[in-house]
Amino acid sequence: MKITELREKTKEELITERRDLKQEMMNLYVQRASGQLENPARIKFVRKTLARIETLLSMKVIEASKAATAVPSPPSTVEA
Repeated sequence: MKITELREKTKEELITERRDLKQEMMNLYVQRASGQLENPARIKFVRKTLARIETLLSMKVIEASKAATAVPSPPSTVEA
């Protein structure tokens, strides 16, 4: 999955996708251990996609905390 596709998803969708990919990764490791893995490159793809999702989730948390702490300054009044 490309990063542009992932950026369009909401936080909840990313969390769901992460859960699904972790489950798939576990299944891929079991298949590899039993010698039934047909496409070894799939492990690399899933691992990198998981890293992309984790990065995006971290970025969303950081952006949310910055938005919460950014308090607009009150308008200044100048007395003449």
